Amino acid sequence: MSDSPPVLWQPSEKMIRNSRLKHYLSWLEKSKGLKLNAYHDAWLWSVDQPAEFWESIWQYFEVISHSPYRRPMSDDPMPDTCWFEGSALNYAEHIFRMKNNEQPAILFQSERHSLMGVSWEELERAVARMAAYLRSIGVEKGDRVVAFLPNIPEATVAFLAACSIGAIWSSCSPDFGVSSVVDRFQQIEPKVLFAVDGYQYNGKPYDKMAAVGELCDKLPTLDKTVLLPYLDEKADAGLIPNGILWAQAMETETTGLDFEAVPFEHPIWVLYSSGTTGIPKAITHSHGGVLLEHFKYLAFHNDVHPGERFFWFSTTGWMMWNFVQASLLVGATIVLYDGSPAYPNLNVLWEFTEKAGIHHFGTSAPYLVACMKQGLQPGKDFNLSHLRSIGSTGAPLPPEAFDYVYENIKEDVWLCSMSGGTDVCTAFVGGCPTEPVYLGEIQCRCLGCALYAFDDDGEPVVGEVGEMVITKPMPSMPIFFWNDEDKQRYLGSYFEMYPGIWRHGDWVEVTPRHSLVILGRSDATLNRQGIRIGTAEIYRAVNKIKEVKDSLIVNLELSGGRHYMPLFVVMNEGQALDNEVKNKLRQILRREYSPRHVPDEIIEVKDLPYTISGKKLEAPVKKILLGRPVEKAANPDSLRNPESLDFFVEFGKGIS
Repeated sequence: MSDSPPVLWQPSEKMIRNSRLKHYLSWLEKSKGLKLNAYHDAWLWSVDQPAEFWESIWQYFEVISHSPYRRPMSDDPMPDTCWFEGSALNYAEHIFRMKNNEQPAILFQSERHSLMGVSWEELERAVARMAAYLRSIGVEKGDRVVAFLPNIPEATVAFLAACSIGAIWSSCSPDFGVSSVVDRFQQIEPKVLFAVDGYQYNGKPYDKMAAVGELCDKLPTLDKTVLLPYLDEKADAGLIPNGILWAQAMETETTGLDFEAVPFEHPIWVLYSSGTTGIPKAITHSHGGVLLEHFKYLAFHNDVHPGERFFWFSTTGWMMWNFVQASLLVGATIVLYDGSPAYPNLNVLWEFTEKAGIHHFGTSAPYLVACMKQGLQPGKDFNLSHLRSIGSTGAPLPPEAFDYVYENIKEDVWLCSMSGGTDVCTAFVGGCPTEPVYLGEIQCRCLGCALYAFDDDGEPVVGEVGEMVITKPMPSMPIFFWNDEDKQRYLGSYFEMYPGIWRHGDWVEVTPRHSLVILGRSDATLNRQGIRIGTAEIYRAVNKIKEVKDSLIVNLELSGGRHYMPLFVVMNEGQALDNEVKNKLRQILRREYSPRHVPDEIIEVKDLPYTISGKKLEAPVKKILLGRPVEKAANPDSLRNPESLDFFVEFGKGIS
């Protein structure tokens, strides 16, 4: 892009002066003698001197360590870099350091509950009791505690209880099908399961008692299942193996909340990849790594101040749920919503923003696009005077949605488009409270993130689209994938294309203004309504339909923020792709996974492209459908059936 797009927002001098980023830069000058005049200067220093930068984050936020560290980082290359060796800390301890009597810890609303608050005192008491219960049944540091819960305060309580004793957390939302949950939890052999009897979405109740029972059967390492009645207050924990009601567990006596100090690299939680090439990868992060990263991002890139109310629409199955909990670290009130963002209509979250007095509103790009398409005018219909920022992630936000935000939501709001991932439980690129917002662009590369766009020769480029890469380690990069002792899956996921350099799988342009444009995924991962979905999950369900021989699915990011996800199927001999088969496919994908897995269209093809070694060509098909020439999208010589690409070339001509 040679010409600068219009500036849609500029921070006021007051905002810059009061920003936490400005305070940090002033602290650097006073305590380190380091004068950084502009944000880009600060970014350059942070990536040129990563050990100094991350040690400054430790010092600035006064991290509580129960033993001293020997050095901020080792000289080992990614992914073997060690951080703050010798230190011992606890993520949850830093959260409760912020407790106060002036603001609630949690605000919560759902389709079933009106707005309610949870005080810090109530939260601490509940966490202490649940931690005492977990200890009473033998849960220790390093044991896995998993949850099948909606986005409700009890999920926060369960997480903080597990975290406080050094147990390792993992969660899925109850709209996941049983097979999808088992694919995730079975890998990490959990000791305790927290579960609900059901949930409500889009005005409809969904009973999950049978699913919980099935999970217990398929997770043989479980010692206990703590059942929370959510749909039916009379739900019976006796119907599931080793079940106990939440209320009974909360009767455990306690003398207060204690924190188990764990090494910096001790696992805090396991998040999951989308499962593109098999079962989802169990991505494991460390207490210390996400602690430093979340301090940095929430304070400097979201500019969250103590007492402000931080909301991001999410479920417990998305890393943004973990990110929301992190806002407690900087003294915010976390704001939770459980339900559909479109029930009873798309205005529900804007009305919620008014009622809850939200300062920082986070959502997915597709939600903002949907509001735009419906012609909603939240700024006119609701009092959004508290609203300071709107965060957007999950997919690239199109320029017309930028305009929509400023024309129809709030003229002086700070639009913080961001992009990162489950891989690091944060954003690589995002907001900056001291820089302008340009139409269609993300403001900055985040401090400590050495991100560049690489061309086909592996060289950094500016003003051109390239592969997004990270050239220096970050402490919130995974410590490992579960059951990947030789790190082969880890290395194959990020370091295969450029040895020693993290390739993320996004197309990105770094502009001459140091802002960024994300142009979607460069691999075959499906990015559906802001949530990553693995093709392997689709195929596992489709394979259960006997009429279908083979299938291939892609998701296309089109102009104007539109998405199109077609499923191509090869039918078994003598079978036809009629409405009955299409309905079977839709039903099994919805039932076993989620409504997001249901394709926009199901199309019959005679054959699907495979390499000679038997690998299905998802990414090349996506590129062909988006108009890329065959010779640039795939190597026909490597295919066992190159003629199969002809169909996709013709089909792509009808996509716009």
